[in-house]
Amino acid sequence: MKRRRSLELLPLGVLVVVVSAVVFSASGDPARLHLEHSWGAPDAGHWLGFGDAGVDLGLLAAHATFRALVLATLVACFGFVVGTGLGATAGLRGGAVERWALRACDLVQSFPTFLLALAVLSAVRVPSRMHIGLVFCISAWAPFARLALAQTRSLRESQFVEAARALGSSSFRVAFRHVVPNLLGPVAVQLGTAAAGVVIGETALGFVGLGPPDGVSLGSLLEQGTLGMLRAPHVLAVGAVTVLCVSGSLQLASEGLRRRINQGL
Repeated sequence: MKRRRSLELLPLGVLVVVVSAVVFSASGDPARLHLEHSWGAPDAGHWLGFGDAGVDLGLLAAHATFRALVLATLVACFGFVVGTGLGATAGLRGGAVERWALRACDLVQSFPTFLLALAVLSAVRVPSRMHIGLVFCISAWAPFARLALAQTRSLRESQFVEAARALGSSSFRVAFRHVVPNLLGPVAVQLGTAAAGVVIGETALGFVGLGPPDGVSLGSLLEQGTLGMLRAPHVLAVGAVTVLCVSGSLQLASEGLRRRINQGL
């Protein structure tokens, strides 16, 4: 059982180590063009080959993955902290506060985040990762709040919560001292799902041309793959496999984190 839990965290750990090693040790600009190697096949010096206008796919994939992971981690942590706190507080208070919290979650989740990002980023002259992160933060808290609220409903009638209230503890203290630690396991599994959603969302935005202006994104990598799909199929394979590895490893890690928290490891 311990070995299985370790294996669930292993893919993300290996991905982070490999990508960080390439980003911090390999010299060269991931957006630099080598026109003489345009759409070049993999060779001994460049294992992943070259893309459009001779972009080094190895450097581009590593830097794009690293930046996507950083963005996804920040957005997921923001959603986790804000959503868990709001959901736990609303669940403890109940009544109108709980109803309004659920309505806010419904309102946020009823509008697709990708469409919101398209609308907002289309109005920005030069979209950056900061703009993308802010757009995703608008809706990142809602799944965490809904899940935390549902868990708090079952916890608020527990004896230890009633005892804390009887001793005069405030709602804030009850929520963050007694309720939140007991719902971290079920809510933590949403971390990987939220992070994977950010990665997929950023990739889609980059694919349609609303990614970072430097062109270093997974969406840009996939776009190159579709442009050269017939003449250089390895470019599309690199992009697709990279996105699959990033999103899949995040999902596996979230499941491993949930198991560890539930069993007190």
